[in-house]
Amino acid sequence: MSDQSSEFGAFLAGFLIGGLVGAAVALLMAPQSGQETRKYIAEKSIELKSSATEAAEQARSKIEAAAEQARDKVEAAAEQAKAKAEEAASEARARVDEIKKMSQEAVQKVKSPQTRESPKAGVEG
Repeated sequence: MSDQSSEFGAFLAGFLIGGLVGAAVALLMAPQSGQETRKYIAEKSIELKSSATEAAEQARSKIEAAAEQARDKVEAAAEQAKAKAEEAASEARARVDEIKKMSQEAVQKVKSPQTRESPKAGVEG
């Protein structure tokens, strides 16, 4: 994006300098009266201003479009990251639940032989 704006800035600077040099050469070479020359300068300055305004507007439009594209890409990347994070969290919760279940089963297995043996121990003893 910065390459495009620097290229456009160089183009705009060259355009403006070329316009000014062209106007100066035209003034020096023109066989006109002072009044005609002033009128010509006024017209050319209006044209140059219009051209510069139009070029600046086009540049602004391009920059806005590039910014919008960048914003869309960032939003899409953020949504993907959020979805992946939610998926990872879901997997982690499932694994934690599985581990809890396995640990409860292990505790039940450990307690189960003790409860069976303790009545027998009481009957025998």
